[in-house]
Amino acid sequence: MMFDEAARQAIWLTIELSALTTLVLLIVATPLAWWLTRTSSGLRAPIHALVTLPLVLPPSVLGFYLLVAMGPNGPLGQFTQAMGWGVLSFTFTGLLIGSIIFSLPFAVQPIQNAFEAMGRRPMEVAATLGASPLNAFLTVALPQARSGLLTAAILSFAHTVGEFGVVLMIGGNIPGQTRVVSTQIYGHVEAMEYTQAHWLAGGMLVFSFIVLLALAALRKNNARVLP
Repeated sequence: MMFDEAARQAIWLTIELSALTTLVLLIVATPLAWWLTRTSSGLRAPIHALVTLPLVLPPSVLGFYLLVAMGPNGPLGQFTQAMGWGVLSFTFTGLLIGSIIFSLPFAVQPIQNAFEAMGRRPMEVAATLGASPLNAFLTVALPQARSGLLTAAILSFAHTVGEFGVVLMIGGNIPGQTRVVSTQIYGHVEAMEYTQAHWLAGGMLVFSFIVLLALAALRKNNARVLP
């Protein structure tokens, strides 16, 4: 049995959600990781803790508070209603916001590790050659941190694909709008449609294995290029 229309719809929605989440995370996480690497501010520790919080917080707890915040009585919900956008809970946009927050540490940490491994010397050399901080960041720091950026992209995409608790709490299981692969599998199991669940679950298993192989190949490549 191949994937039916509902499964294909869930797969494409999952890919769209994961791709957008990864893109936004790379844009947000890169300067954040750079700031965490370079700053000596007293805010570093609490901000780092906030970024890392989704790693230890149960997804249902994070999803619950995001749902409350996005709801009609929550601060974000009241803002979006005042702007005429309605509430974001049980919408794709709300799902995207939850995915970005939930996967944030999976993007920040690899990039931060790459920046820390680079050290301060390359930026100091660039400064002595007359490069502005922004130019040095774009032409020196980012190229040297490319392995961290690639790892962050892979992990962010894969982590978003595998989301369940946050997705179910914020988006529910609305076909064509918020029903992704993980919630589609959940629906099949609830309906005792184990054949359909096997197809989707097997696809997730193969995808996860490929991700691990890609990360292993990336680490091996990095080991070769390091002096």
